[in-house]
Amino acid sequence: MTPEGLQRAARMLAGAHRVVVSSGAGMSKESGIPTFRDAMEGLWSSFDPQELATVAGFRAAPRRVWSWYAWRRERVGDARPNPGHLALVDLQAHVPRLTVVTQNVDGLHTEAGSADVVELHGNIRRVKCLDRGHPYDGPLPPYARGDEQDPPPCPLCGSPLRPDVVWFGEMLPRDAVERAWSLAERCDVLLIIGTSGTVWPAAELPLVARRHGARIIEVNPEPSELTHAADVFLQGPSGEVLPALVDAVAQARSRADRPPRDVPERARGDA
Repeated sequence: MTPEGLQRAARMLAGAHRVVVSSGAGMSKESGIPTFRDAMEGLWSSFDPQELATVAGFRAAPRRVWSWYAWRRERVGDARPNPGHLALVDLQAHVPRLTVVTQNVDGLHTEAGSADVVELHGNIRRVKCLDRGHPYDGPLPPYARGDEQDPPPCPLCGSPLRPDVVWFGEMLPRDAVERAWSLAERCDVLLIIGTSGTVWPAAELPLVARRHGARIIEVNPEPSELTHAADVFLQGPSGEVLPALVDAVAQARSRADRPPRDVPERARGDA
């Protein structure tokens, strides 16, 4: 991250009316949450991802899959938002509209205090039934390390409960996808954070935004598959870069002495 790049990105955000944040697994990793692949270690190292993240895998071995997600849910429950998550909450005070569109399933953006979060891949803290998708918000049995547990039945239909995340071969939630694409088409700035740019269709969001005239800022420890599309690349972990960026945005807005409502709106309508 260079001072020149930081100031340029800050000016873009300070002049924006609508900002979309596209976050990926790298941001959660800074909170101590292993990525999907990294989590396949220890007890789970001998299993294929297809066995743990598909409907077919769940039907073939419901105890194994339920226990894998119970273990991961426990890890997520112990995690806390990192300074990058908290910086995005602070950024809300400096731009008129900010929406986080995340591939992460840990719920840390909401826990940190982000007011508008679109979860493209679901949320591991939630469960629903396998056959009818009935949501369930009741108590769940704690994970007993080393033991496999039966998934509880849905109280409405008896179907086994499963994590409310998107598995391989499943469609992303329609409402989330439609809103994310609409926001990308109408934003002034799209901020990429902690994503490799290899997971589709989420990787298309910055390209959609760029085609509709938005500026693209990327924050990542290393260049990604989307760096070529970025107007500014700020290299470093989000927990270090984002607090500095938000401070620079606040200073830029102060110098301009211009409240958010006076920023001309480039896009039309609300998403």
